[in-house]
Amino acid sequence: MRVAGAAKLVVAVAVFLLTFYVISQVFEIKMDASLGNLFARSALDTAARATKPPRYKCGISKACPEKHFAFKMASGAANVVGPKICLEDNILMSGVKNNVGRGINVALVNGKTGEVIDTKYFDMWGGDVAPFIEFLKSIQDGTIVLMGTYDDGATKYVNFKILNDEARRLIADLGSTSITTLGFRDNWVFCGGKGIKTKSPFEQYIKNNKDTNKYEGWPEVVEMEGCIPQKQD
Repeated sequence: MRVAGAAKLVVAVAVFLLTFYVISQVFEIKMDASLGNLFARSALDTAARATKPPRYKCGISKACPEKHFAFKMASGAANVVGPKICLEDNILMSGVKNNVGRGINVALVNGKTGEVIDTKYFDMWGGDVAPFIEFLKSIQDGTIVLMGTYDDGATKYVNFKILNDEARRLIADLGSTSITTLGFRDNWVFCGGKGIKTKSPFEQYIKNNKDTNKYEGWPEVVEMEGCIPQKQD
């Protein structure tokens, strides 16, 4: 009886030890798998962060140097989507902000601080050029001027030229070269400044041409980005 009892005890201990061993092996395998997955995910996340391109202000393609303002802008799309002007990651004008309109859209910015001075749009189809001329004359030296067209930025009822020579001259004084030929439904974006000594390098222009227009009656949207030098004393 004692021998039988001892044998049962030995068997029970052996079964317990075997069960413990099997469980421990399975647990270690699961732990190894879990740790492997964890390290794999960590490596993938690190690789993704390493390959993800950095984002710069206003979504421009590269960072601006010190003492420069990052900007990006686009003209309107036909008469459906309004223009958009961004400076230093701040949307100054857009359809979402509900401060754009048909004609020429203008944002004025302090050339030293980058602070917004004013945003306005002037209807060149059904409006009057006089308020636009007075606005242009009131711009102070050292002001950054950003402009973009929407729908039509030059004419009234197709043949009557509302954007007259005086208005064009005042815009040319801000550094524009394309303003002299801006016509019916042309798309145009421009960034210049009051008191600029040279022609601005920031200007894009597409003529309205029925053979090349992307939209019916309107050319494709023009976009532009860059770095505006901060005004120094």
